[in-house]
Amino acid sequence: MVNFLIRRLLAAIALLIIVSMVTFAIFFLVPRLTGASSADLASRYVGKSAGPQAIHEVEIRLGLNRPVVVQYWNFVKGIIVGAHYDFGPSKVYCAPPCFGYSFINQTPVWPDLLDRLPVTLSLAAGAAVIWLVFGVTTGVISALKRGSAVDRASMGVALAGVSLPIFFTGLLSLAIFRDNLQWFPGAGTYVGFTQNPATWAANLVLPWVTLAFMQGALYARLTRAGMLETMGEDYIRTARAKGLPERVVITRHALRATLTPVLTIFGIDLGTLLGGAVLTEGTFSLPGLGKFAIDSINNNDLPRVLGVVMIGAFFIVLANLVVDILYAVIDPRVRLS
Repeated sequence: MVNFLIRRLLAAIALLIIVSMVTFAIFFLVPRLTGASSADLASRYVGKSAGPQAIHEVEIRLGLNRPVVVQYWNFVKGIIVGAHYDFGPSKVYCAPPCFGYSFINQTPVWPDLLDRLPVTLSLAAGAAVIWLVFGVTTGVISALKRGSAVDRASMGVALAGVSLPIFFTGLLSLAIFRDNLQWFPGAGTYVGFTQNPATWAANLVLPWVTLAFMQGALYARLTRAGMLETMGEDYIRTARAKGLPERVVITRHALRATLTPVLTIFGIDLGTLLGGAVLTEGTFSLPGLGKFAIDSINNNDLPRVLGVVMIGAFFIVLANLVVDILYAVIDPRVRLS
């Protein structure tokens, strides 16, 4: 088990390095291959209204006229040990991990990411618990009652959840439960967990349920298909022939085998959400990483966009690492391989 964890950890670190190289190449190498100059890249650091002199100064101070390999090394070094940014008469130190400096807002990127991260973590964690519990439970019940009214009704709701876009269900829930019924008057306003846990949860109920409705529908259909396939396996018939209770057959044997593909999808979905739930945060006006990314793109703020991409890639790699570990817990064959 220890060797398995070490292998997965080393693979995750290598993948993060590759992701950083690919991300940096997309932002700095690909534009040059398509004909963009270093001055064009510098203009993305200072915004749309900057003059030629300001763009040229940023180009020199950031070393955008240097080879791409040197720029990448400076980028990695900034993440590890920090970086100094020269503004002529003054210098600004960006403490590690330094993902860049926003010249538009005159602030390092990392503190801004940390300010938005609790919002996205709260949204993703709460919604993930809801969609995983209800999605898997609904899928198991539908598989055990195949062809019944419960099965048809639950799969019909799941089909609606997969089909309806989140901005539609989000706006509909706001109109009904916040504006008309006024059950959740604070929906769309984020309050920190440490400030008031009850208000924090109440204001996030609608975003949680809306996001979980879409994601949980996929998990219900996936769990149902896996359970129907697993319940016909020989080892399930053997477990029943040995006289095991039906509850043990379902939970310990059938469901355990079904959870492997569910965990795969869960790791990808959770990692993607931790990188920013763009549509959900935009619909409910939550100041998370997704809304932060959209605002940065609209303001042409390249360092912030690059920071969001890097933090999103980190969470996806981390989520998949956790899923690999859970694989080994659920299925011992993974450890032996």
